[in-house]
Amino acid sequence: MIHGLDAVAAGTPADRDRFMDFLRAASISVVVFGHWFIEIIWWQNGLIFTTSAIGVTSGLWLATWAFQVMPIFFFVGGFSNMVAYDAYKRRRQSTGAFIQSRLERLLRPSLIFLAVWFVIQVTLHVTDTGSPTGFRLWDGARLLRGMRPPAATVPFGPLWFLLVYVVVVAVSPATIWLHRRFGWWVPAILAVATVLTDFVGFGYGLHWVRYFNVVFVLFLPHQLGHAYADGGFARLSRRVFWTMAIGGLAALVLLTNPWLFEALGGNSRFRWFPVIGYYPKSLLGTDVEPISNAYPPTVCYLAVGIWTIGAVMLLRDRLTRWLRKDRPWKAVIFGNSVIMTLFLWHMTAYLIAILMLWPLGFGHQHDSTARWWIERFVWIGAPGLVLAAIASLVARFERPLAREAPGVLRADRSSRAGSFGQGAR
Repeated sequence: MIHGLDAVAAGTPADRDRFMDFLRAASISVVVFGHWFIEIIWWQNGLIFTTSAIGVTSGLWLATWAFQVMPIFFFVGGFSNMVAYDAYKRRRQSTGAFIQSRLERLLRPSLIFLAVWFVIQVTLHVTDTGSPTGFRLWDGARLLRGMRPPAATVPFGPLWFLLVYVVVVAVSPATIWLHRRFGWWVPAILAVATVLTDFVGFGYGLHWVRYFNVVFVLFLPHQLGHAYADGGFARLSRRVFWTMAIGGLAALVLLTNPWLFEALGGNSRFRWFPVIGYYPKSLLGTDVEPISNAYPPTVCYLAVGIWTIGAVMLLRDRLTRWLRKDRPWKAVIFGNSVIMTLFLWHMTAYLIAILMLWPLGFGHQHDSTARWWIERFVWIGAPGLVLAAIASLVARFERPLAREAPGVLRADRSSRAGSFGQGAR
């Protein structure tokens, strides 16, 4: 593997956009370590599940303002989808071939994940192990044993995001056309639609309307990624990026503090937001608040995307210079080569760690006590070792098929698609 990294690093073209490769690897790494860090573990009546420590830990919500990286991942996705699409068009390949190739890179490792867990679940059903949960299939049979339905974090939490991103990839030829036809009007309209969706969803009690923001909020950074791919976004002045960073943070402060938000809505804000009267500070679900900024996304989720994308663009030149050094660049290459494996399997690794460590007395704290904080080292180290072992077995399934020609990831219209990492295809 070391020699392979040396060869890929030595063969990296001078115009490869290392910055975007770094953002992809870093964003997924933050997701993995963030999930491991914030979990409070429950093992009751044959059921293993987790809740978030953010809701029971004073000040921990602030970490979500810095490390809610899903908008960054969609930003990178918008860039890499457009780069790959243009590469297919230059080779005079069809849009269908582009979509098929992109989806294969997502679905091939995902099907391995689902196949393994299908066998595990059948075994649990046959042996009557674990409490039955999830959707009712027939008679008394339910979908799962021993863990909550697939939307829960352990071990199927990543699947909701994967489903959303599959849709994004499938419609990316259309979003690229919209970008080239209407330019900056597209993210502007998405931002306005986000605000209107929250206004209608909260203000009129039509909570189903809020799910439109899954599209509006997550497609906005994807469109900014298109703008970066054609060079327009990167050419903006640093003043614009400072405005994004400061403005996004200011919006978060305004919307999540009741004494400020009252100036906008007065007492009527309690009609919009049950119980608390304002947006919660955490950008992840907390299990204790009646509103989540993430499921479905709110205007606060949009604000964190604006501020974080502005912030990373301010760091772009410095990061690019740093990534020309061998050691950090090889780390990025390696991370992107196993990125789907890390994303799909990290909560399976966490579950295996629970099975090993719970009987030894670890993970029994149901509040963020001093021992809970001390055990963070254990609950990052142990799943990390398990995930490394899993990756050694299944990472091969996310490698490109032999028919897929490698190329180069560049941030201009003449670029070809890259050769490592899902986004660099």
